Amino acid sequence: MPRHPGTRASQPSTSHGIGQHFTSPRRARTRLKSSTPVIIPGRARKRELLLNRLQTLLSQRGPNPLHHPRTPSPSLAVGTEQDQTVDTFSADFDGADDHANIEVVPDQPPSRPVRRNIQANQYQKWRSTIPTLIEPYLAYLEHTLGKPVPPPAPILSNCQMSCETKKTELVALYYDYFQPICVLSCQCVSLPQLLIRNGLFPTAPSQPRMAVSIELLAFYRALFERSCDAVNALATALNSHYSRRGFRFTDKAGSAVQEPFRRSLGRAIQWYDVLHVELDRHLEYIMSQCHRRITQHATEQSREVCQAPSEPRSARDGISTEAHPSSDRDGDAETSPSILCDDQLVQRCPACFGGTIFARSLADGADIHVATDGNFHHRHRRSAGDSPVFHQPRYFLPKAQVDAVGKRIEQARKQPSSSRRARVPNEAIDNCQSTYEAADGNKQKTSMESFDDTGVMSLICRHDIPLFFANIDTPGEQQKYSIALIEHLFSLLPPQATVVVLYDIGCVVDRSNTLYDFLGPSITSRIRFATTAMHAYGHEWACQLVYNPRLIEGLGLTDGEGVERLWSRFIKLIGIERSSSRQRRLWLIDRQAQAVGTEMLRDLGGWQKRRLKKGIREQGDAAQKVIDTCAVSLSDLRSQWAEQRTAQLSVRAHAPARLKKELDTVLVLQAELDASDRAIQTTRAAITRDEQTVLALEALDSMERTHNRMLEKVQTLYSSLNVEDHFPELHGVSLDFVRILLMARDLTINIRKRAIGSFFEWDKLDRAVGGKDKALGTKLHQHTRKSIAKRQPALMSAIRKYNQYCEQLEQLYDPLYAIPLPSPLPTKLADLRSDQSLLQDVWITPAEGNIPRWLEDQTVRDGIRALLKRDRCHEEQVRLGMEADNMCRWFGKELAAVELASRLPEYRRYHLLFRQRREELHVLEEQWPSPLASAARYASRAQAAIQLAAQVAIITTASNVEIQWLPPVVCSLQSAADDEDEMDPAENETPDVDEGITPEQVLLGDVLTGRDNEDEEAIATVLDVNLLWNETHQLTRDVFDLIIPITSITPPLTDRAHPPTSGFGGLFFEKKDLEIFTSREARLNDTCVNGCAALLYSVHVAHEPSPFAVLSTHDLIRIRYNAADEDLWRNTARTKYWDKAIWILPIHRPSSWGHWVVCSIHFNTRRILLFDSLAEEQPWRNDLTDIMTLVNRLCSIAHTQRGAPLRHSGEWSAIPVTTVPLQANDVDCGLWVLAQILAVFRGHERTGFKEQDMVFFRQYLLALVQTLPVASL
Repeated sequence: MPRHPGTRASQPSTSHGIGQHFTSPRRARTRLKSSTPVIIPGRARKRELLLNRLQTLLSQRGPNPLHHPRTPSPSLAVGTEQDQTVDTFSADFDGADDHANIEVVPDQPPSRPVRRNIQANQYQKWRSTIPTLIEPYLAYLEHTLGKPVPPPAPILSNCQMSCETKKTELVALYYDYFQPICVLSCQCVSLPQLLIRNGLFPTAPSQPRMAVSIELLAFYRALFERSCDAVNALATALNSHYSRRGFRFTDKAGSAVQEPFRRSLGRAIQWYDVLHVELDRHLEYIMSQCHRRITQHATEQSREVCQAPSEPRSARDGISTEAHPSSDRDGDAETSPSILCDDQLVQRCPACFGGTIFARSLADGADIHVATDGNFHHRHRRSAGDSPVFHQPRYFLPKAQVDAVGKRIEQARKQPSSSRRARVPNEAIDNCQSTYEAADGNKQKTSMESFDDTGVMSLICRHDIPLFFANIDTPGEQQKYSIALIEHLFSLLPPQATVVVLYDIGCVVDRSNTLYDFLGPSITSRIRFATTAMHAYGHEWACQLVYNPRLIEGLGLTDGEGVERLWSRFIKLIGIERSSSRQRRLWLIDRQAQAVGTEMLRDLGGWQKRRLKKGIREQGDAAQKVIDTCAVSLSDLRSQWAEQRTAQLSVRAHAPARLKKELDTVLVLQAELDASDRAIQTTRAAITRDEQTVLALEALDSMERTHNRMLEKVQTLYSSLNVEDHFPELHGVSLDFVRILLMARDLTINIRKRAIGSFFEWDKLDRAVGGKDKALGTKLHQHTRKSIAKRQPALMSAIRKYNQYCEQLEQLYDPLYAIPLPSPLPTKLADLRSDQSLLQDVWITPAEGNIPRWLEDQTVRDGIRALLKRDRCHEEQVRLGMEADNMCRWFGKELAAVELASRLPEYRRYHLLFRQRREELHVLEEQWPSPLASAARYASRAQAAIQLAAQVAIITTASNVEIQWLPPVVCSLQSAADDEDEMDPAENETPDVDEGITPEQVLLGDVLTGRDNEDEEAIATVLDVNLLWNETHQLTRDVFDLIIPITSITPPLTDRAHPPTSGFGGLFFEKKDLEIFTSREARLNDTCVNGCAALLYSVHVAHEPSPFAVLSTHDLIRIRYNAADEDLWRNTARTKYWDKAIWILPIHRPSSWGHWVVCSIHFNTRRILLFDSLAEEQPWRNDLTDIMTLVNRLCSIAHTQRGAPLRHSGEWSAIPVTTVPLQANDVDCGLWVLAQILAVFRGHERTGFKEQDMVFFRQYLLALVQTLPVASL
């Protein structure tokens, strides 16, 4: 390798002497130090004039954010770009930056202030460039949505005015390769705009060297929403993927470049997200304008109603009224915005903030439930530095706002405290404050030397949706953060709205607010604090009586632990946040909160269904069983609970602090004397075995006499405490009894503190269960285990001592004392944690009259707990009903605004995004319905929204606007997109629609079904079914003699199989399925029902072709989950149902145990025979909608696939086979379904079996299965 001339290595070598003298070359001076900046005269004045002119134009334009220039503003573009030669993709990228106009001196890097200025200029360019990229980005989406992305062209150009072009060469990164491209930009189309139009995002705002595929960035954005920031992983993975596919990134010398994409990808990902945030801001502005127009229209309509009360509103404007609670009346459209929640809150959680009626009393649970908590894992290292602001957080409160609250709190604490009476004795709150670290704002949880941001404080709604965050920059969890979040929430609520705030230390914050009035009277009168349910054991029992959400009225099943679940979703960000810049850290949390909030919003329907099933149904049923078992009336249980709260909240239930301190001292001295006595006795036993013990025994006798005198003095000291003066109620009670009683009480408090410490440590070990938090490291895990092992002996010793006190008290007890005896504690931690007696203090005052039942009778205590759980379940059901109304109302308003925006010509370029938004709303229409808000209500809201939007659009535009993007792309993206481009505008007029259905209804039908190009008659068909439950029907009864072959019972239970037959798929019964038939207590599963129906068909239907089509138990489920037509056809075509007169459809109803029913659909008579062995009417009303949907879709599919006639139109009737329950247990429903199917096969309409026949029918079915061949391995 040749040596460079002028270097020491190039000098000639010598074998003797010192060789030639060499002088190092002089190092070039840094140009930044030697060069003199040139000041252009008048440039500063020119810039100032341009800025003033820009400000004038912006002020005249108004607050509309939708108008953005196609090129950057002159004031922002002056002197920002320079000419420079751009290297190709094989250039040296080791020290390259994406901003070629920045000169980098290789010998000496620029100082930190210079770098900050360079970065600030770069961010300023991006901020001026992003608004100009919205229109080309929308154009790119318009051309690629629902279609394969076309291959890139080697030369990109889009000049429309024959401008002078500028050639730029750069590298484009795609999924599976990178390639050099040439971009010809001009004055009418800038370089970034041209790249965006062609599906590439630049990595720099002016002269990028790279561009990244928008599809790759979109995929990473979706991945970020589900995982976290992984720029380094993506850059490394792309480099490895490229290399394996033969694409190597090299420098000029041909050497591989280390990390060639990391910085470029990071910038592209960051600013691509900023582009989306800017686009979302535009859409929000449009939606707000549409909401305003719709509200104005509704207000005008309501005024017309007031002027003409004789004409019903629904008859005039076509909007259907719904029979539902008053909270969902049409009058919500007339509600003034000043008495509604801010739109920001409504969009984040419509269930909580979408209501129209507020001012619910705090005693009834208030209007809104929120929870707050802090997390000190989301820290930021001071050494990571900061960056210019590039993103305005939507969830974080400004630091100035939080600091202002902190200053106000400090000033308030210097003022005299209020004399208002607290609801909980201060002794109890003091103990809670000492238990929780969060209550100590001065406790340093993080080193401020290493971290400048120490954590995050969050505020969420009761559905775990994040509302706001506050950045913690102090060592401890000060109250200013929670107070600031609460104040900000109230600033967005109506003036009469009430709120319950759940916080780990809600009791401490409530007392502080009571003493110093941090929140002011306007908020304090409308707020109620509560503690979270998970760590209730950390609070005193008196505190729980007032603040535990499970013990106070109105809170339902709200637990306040959603913040912990939110932190579990943010675990993946902890490590990345610490090494990112401060602004990037806020951006990561803010964007992740947006993704989590969107996901939780979509899952509101599932959340309600889970709460109905797991919460109300299961917990409510369990509580009701306990109440029924205790045999105490509800009124008695409520009165006992009221007496218990009153007694345990009294000040007399808490000993004076001085007495408690002195008693602790006496007890410590007593414990030391007990230990010395044991030591003396142990020594005496050891000495008596030695003969030379005279002097030693005399010494021990002297020590015992001294010990006895000390015991007498301790007794005197105890008597001097004047317990009777503090507790005159104990006058006349034996001194020994009082002493042991008070020691038991004090020991209970000691045990509670020790046990709570152990519980918290166990929570640390179990915090990774269910993904709540990261698991402890090995060192911390071992340390925690040792701490638990160290605590446990002392705790167990204290519990045994306490149980001994309980035994002694029982021996010394006199019924005349009228003092309830304490109950012993369990010696296992698991049992101790769930024992409520641990949280309650020992009763130390005599009861007036008889001992209350809540204190003496365990049955009453259990009944009280069950009563509280039952009440909470009822409250939860009421709240879920109101939230379901709010969700349904919000859905209608949001859909109306989207439909209006899609009809207004000024928003034409955003129509694509509103189409996607509309499709998302219709997904919610499928997912949100529940027993509290049916699918019919949502469909009615959707229909009314489309009609309302059409009316407002006509009033606004005074002409019909052609909408080119309906119907939506749902099934086949490519073909549907082609149809969209070639659509004839006249098709939108729908001239062949029946008179009974409006065009909006037809369009809505396309949206709901998601099918294009359907037959118009099939779309317009409306199936009507009447349920005739109470009418008498003459149905033929089947009489069948069960004959069980003896030989069929003898074969062993082995797997059985049968190949597919006409109308049925292959049958396969596993051994576990056969065991179901052998047990009288086992319920049939879907394999048994479907398989036995096929076997009964093969035995009892001899002639072919038969009139029966036996559908699967899974077919109706596919209808409920809106399966595609292809799936339905693939699973039902083998039955040839289009040629059958009778369809047999077994149905499974999910419940706590599951229930089987069956219906037979008779096309000749338009009748549906409903069979339910329990004879329940209401479930059929829900099932009939799905059944008729199945009939409609299957007939339409057969018409398309086989040309079968549409024979399902007309009026149908549904008839119950029996209205008297036939089943007495909860396991034979599947057998009854098969018995009814057998009766239909035999030409009858009702089975003739009795309850006692089910045992033999089970054996008969097993015999049929046993006739199948044994399955081969």
